[in-house]
Amino acid sequence: MSTNNLTVLAAKALTRRFGGLVAVNNISFSVNKDEIFGLIGPNGAGKTTLFNLITGLIPPSEGNLIYQGQEIAGKKPDEIASLGIARTFQNIRLFGELSALENVVIGRHLHTKSNLFTGVLGIPPAPQEEKYSQEKALELLELVGLQNRIEEQAKNFPYGEQRRLEIARALALEPQILLLDEPAAGMNPSEKQQLSDFIKQIRNQFSLTIILIEHHVPLVMGLCDRIAVLNFGQLIALDKPAIVRENPAVIEAYLGNE
Repeated sequence: MSTNNLTVLAAKALTRRFGGLVAVNNISFSVNKDEIFGLIGPNGAGKTTLFNLITGLIPPSEGNLIYQGQEIAGKKPDEIASLGIARTFQNIRLFGELSALENVVIGRHLHTKSNLFTGVLGIPPAPQEEKYSQEKALELLELVGLQNRIEEQAKNFPYGEQRRLEIARALALEPQILLLDEPAAGMNPSEKQQLSDFIKQIRNQFSLTIILIEHHVPLVMGLCDRIAVLNFGQLIALDKPAIVRENPAVIEAYLGNE
């Protein structure tokens, strides 16, 4: 559990409108270093919109996003990724025709200086970088338990292993913050428990801050240091799991439906 009170990410009065719809409404919160921070709420509560704001897929209508003291609201996704924020998606976005190894190597592109020209011609630093990227990718594939399937096409992996491969690719960016969008979706109870243990493991091993959206409430309650609850784009609760669980507004909006 995070005992570190150093803030790595802060949202200040963050708002996002789509026409007349307010998807994220004046939300403020902060996330501490090495924390596992959960985002829960009913469908349409604004969780994925919030992830899209943090990762630069959409700009906020109003408000600020401060990452390690720097304003990132309105920056492009590649700029935010290069600063150390990586994510996985609700709908897995792997390159299905490519091998597991190739998928993870692609995740290292922000850490390479060579371009297409030097790569094709084999001019330094391309060969050295390629070798190093492959070594790093192999380490990550071993970490997620896919070391025996590195040459297999991603599309042939079962769902749970595709999730692990996507996490390996995100880790290849060497992020400070990892955003996981419904990582347990489609998993059975045993797989969910393994995932929970794995998330704790990578948090400790890489000194990561992890923010996750998850509909499976028991997993969030057992895994997260703190939980933020959204409903209709508004933040209705933010606290430790035991306190959030007893919050009447949360019970009414979300947990009461479980």
